[in-house]
Amino acid sequence: MLYIAEEKKKLGNDQYKAQNYQNALKLYSDAISLCPNSAAYYGNRAACYMMLLNYNSALTDARHAIRLDPNFEKAYVRVAKCCLALGDIIGTEQAVKTVVELEPQSTALSGEQQAVQKLRQLESTIQSNYDTQAYRNVVFYLDSALKLAPACLRYRLLKAECLAYLGRCDEALDIAVGVMKLDSTSADAIYVRGLCLYYTDNLEKGILHFERALQLDPDHQKSKRMRSKCKQLKDMKENGNILFKSGRYREAHVVYTDALKIDEHNKDINSKILYNRALVNTRIGALREAVLDCNRVLELNAQYLKALLLRARCHNDLEKFEEAVADYETALQLEKTPEIKRLLRDAKFALKKSKRKDYYKILGVARNATEDEIKKAYRKKALVHHPDRHSGSSAEERKDEELKFKEIGEAYAILSDARKKNRYDSGHDIEEQEQADFDPNQMFRSFFQFSGGRNASFNFEY
Repeated sequence: MLYIAEEKKKLGNDQYKAQNYQNALKLYSDAISLCPNSAAYYGNRAACYMMLLNYNSALTDARHAIRLDPNFEKAYVRVAKCCLALGDIIGTEQAVKTVVELEPQSTALSGEQQAVQKLRQLESTIQSNYDTQAYRNVVFYLDSALKLAPACLRYRLLKAECLAYLGRCDEALDIAVGVMKLDSTSADAIYVRGLCLYYTDNLEKGILHFERALQLDPDHQKSKRMRSKCKQLKDMKENGNILFKSGRYREAHVVYTDALKIDEHNKDINSKILYNRALVNTRIGALREAVLDCNRVLELNAQYLKALLLRARCHNDLEKFEEAVADYETALQLEKTPEIKRLLRDAKFALKKSKRKDYYKILGVARNATEDEIKKAYRKKALVHHPDRHSGSSAEERKDEELKFKEIGEAYAILSDARKKNRYDSGHDIEEQEQADFDPNQMFRSFFQFSGGRNASFNFEY
């Protein structure tokens, strides 16, 4: 049996040298079956497992070889290398210490000694950055740690957790799934999957994953905290929506505001809650606050079309037409629909109208004012601002009153003419030539002569 086992080992060595590690693994396993008490065979298979990046199996074989031969130096070397790859700092240091005791002049693990010191420094830096929620830094330093310990599942899952906090849930999920293929009972991996679901607004499934992690590890503190936070956020979000739909807007506003305090890192859910609160603000007439909420939504997610359209509508209602046009133009880039094209066209038209003089405002009448109301308004304001009434004022004051008098005359000239009024109400520009030739004094005289009142010479009541 020993002879056959040795032949198997030799054939395994040949395959190992040829880098046919799977074939070598089978031959070493055959040798171990024939001679299970040979430390060398376990040592060889450990080396083969290492080449296949199966560090857990390699570590098991190397430790078994040591039990068979406590002075097997190569086995300790392999233990150190495997522990380092797996991120086991203490295990690496112990193996290095034993090798030095067995062979004080050995340099076989000089690289591992330097690497494990570097790993200790990295772990300290990683922890301090994690504690201050500097997750980008944590990911950066974990990448350095994983170069030294590529098979460390703890590092991988911590990186995945931080990626989830940073909103990079697809990357985080890939890591968690990869770990679960190696260990389906990993509470940390299931926790990370739950975290990804939580940060993509799948709260119910997130809760199920946190509960599954707690079944596997009842003391998993992160899962406890996240399950509680997830349930709280789900309940508050649903309660706010119910209040909103039932028209209890101010109560909904309070609930949404409280919900936003639960987790500042959950950009997906927070953007939706902020949008809902913006809608509430439009219902209670707080348009400026609605705009601020939409601003925050778009800071979190620049592609949030509904928030962009709502902000545009608020800008339009606040008569900030340039901002409304800019928002609709951005929205049209995101989604080219007939409705957005119409809204943009209307906003541009409103902007154009806003740049004209508001003749209704100048006369102080409503847009649906009757012809008689327009006449009365002109009579009153023309008498107040006529230059003769301000002949004793300063030059600056006279100039200001003359300008107002002219604008009042322009307003009446447009609004008292059915054709011009119709064009003005429709948003069309009045011909510049007509406005250039306008004489407010002539308008004033004509008005009072036509209306049968006093002529242009009269005494004002001060």
